[in-house]
Amino acid sequence: MRELRKLKNLSQKSLSESLNVSRQTVISIENGKYDPSLKLGMKIADFFDSRVEEIFFLEE
Repeated sequence: MRELRKLKNLSQKSLSESLNVSRQTVISIENGKYDPSLKLGMKIADFFDSRVEEIFFLEE
Protein backbone atom coordinates (compact mmCIF):
# COMPACT_ATOMS: atom_id res chain seq x y z
CA MET A 1 0.00 0.00 0.00
CA ARG A 2 2.89 2.35 0.72
CA GLU A 3 4.05 2.14 -2.89
CA LEU A 4 0.58 2.89 -4.24
CA ARG A 5 0.25 5.84 -1.88
CA LYS A 6 3.59 7.24 -2.98
CA LEU A 7 2.74 6.75 -6.66
CA LYS A 8 -0.30 8.97 -6.11
CA ASN A 9 1.91 11.44 -4.21
CA LEU A 10 -0.28 11.19 -1.10
CA SER A 11 0.76 11.70 2.48
CA GLN A 12 -0.31 9.22 5.12
CA LYS A 13 -2.54 11.93 6.55
CA SER A 14 -4.32 12.64 3.28
CA LEU A 15 -4.84 8.92 2.62
CA SER A 16 -6.20 8.39 6.11
CA GLU A 17 -8.63 11.27 5.63
CA SER A 18 -9.79 9.85 2.29
CA LEU A 19 -10.38 6.44 3.88
CA ASN A 20 -11.91 7.94 7.03
CA VAL A 21 -9.42 6.17 9.31
CA SER A 22 -6.68 7.44 11.61
CA ARG A 23 -3.20 8.19 10.32
CA GLN A 24 -1.97 5.56 12.79
CA THR A 25 -4.12 2.95 11.01
CA VAL A 26 -2.43 3.75 7.69
CA ILE A 27 1.00 3.60 9.33
CA SER A 28 0.21 0.24 10.96
CA ILE A 29 -1.08 -1.27 7.71
CA GLU A 30 1.98 -0.04 5.80
CA ASN A 31 4.31 -1.48 8.44
CA GLY A 32 2.52 -4.84 8.40
CA LYS A 33 1.46 -4.52 12.03
CA TYR A 34 -2.26 -4.39 11.32
CA ASP A 35 -4.42 -6.36 8.93
CA PRO A 36 -7.38 -4.28 7.83
CA SER A 37 -10.90 -5.60 8.03
CA LEU A 38 -12.43 -6.90 4.83
CA LYS A 39 -14.52 -3.75 4.57
CA LEU A 40 -11.47 -1.47 4.94
CA GLY A 41 -9.40 -3.64 2.59
CA MET A 42 -12.08 -3.31 -0.07
CA LYS A 43 -12.30 0.43 0.53
CA ILE A 44 -8.51 0.74 0.08
CA ALA A 45 -8.60 -1.35 -3.10
CA ASP A 46 -11.42 0.77 -4.47
CA PHE A 47 -9.54 3.97 -3.62
CA PHE A 48 -6.50 2.76 -5.58
CA ASP A 49 -8.68 1.30 -8.36
CA SER A 50 -7.14 -2.11 -7.70
CA ARG A 51 -8.15 -5.52 -6.50
CA VAL A 52 -7.70 -6.48 -2.86
CA GLU A 53 -5.41 -9.32 -3.97
CA GLU A 54 -3.09 -6.84 -5.69
CA ILE A 55 -2.58 -4.85 -2.50
CA PHE A 56 -2.79 -7.44 0.27
CA PHE A 57 -1.37 -10.93 0.24
CA LEU A 58 -0.75 -13.70 2.74
CA GLU A 59 2.78 -14.18 3.90
CA GLU A 60 3.81 -17.77 4.40
